[in-house]
Amino acid sequence: MKVLLRRNISKLGHIGEVVEVKSGYARNYLLPQGLAVTPTELNVRAIEAEKQHYLEQLAQEKAELQARAALVANKEVTITARANKEGVLYGSVGPAQIVAALGEQNLLIETENVVLAEPIRKLDKYEVKLRFSEEVSVSINVWVVPVHGEEAEDADVEAPIEAPAETAADDSENFDDFVEPDELGEKTTEE
Repeated sequence: MKVLLRRNISKLGHIGEVVEVKSGYARNYLLPQGLAVTPTELNVRAIEAEKQHYLEQLAQEKAELQARAALVANKEVTITARANKEGVLYGSVGPAQIVAALGEQNLLIETENVVLAEPIRKLDKYEVKLRFSEEVSVSINVWVVPVHGEEAEDADVEAPIEAPAETAADDSENFDDFVEPDELGEKTTEE
């Protein structure tokens, strides 16, 4: 099925192009979402007028994204994590931790912008790509370092298990004071 695109769609085409797609993709997604229309002469003229406005809007958005990207370009963040002696982490560092570390530097980034092939699992310096759009991306350096000082001691040292305050001999003394319900004058269910 041929459709006329109303927006740029990655891996499909750009605004104003007539592309061939499967009919289910067109009927169930492109047409209901308003991303494409049927390619009639009237629609082609309407899309050409809409294309100018859309391209201006894209240029403005791209300029805003480039300004955001310039703020974080070549920044370095340090993330502390628990690791064994070989430098392998007890867990991993993912996009959420990187975003949180950037947030501590007052750099607001979304987790969707962080591009990691796989989570970070070793202590080291990593170059992480931040992608704001298809055309705008920057790299930052992420240092993953071990936890030092009091934090490491608190995490590694467990509280000793305390023995119960009373021993079994003490428990037997408590049974001497036990009073049967009959002795208290209470009625039992047997009566």
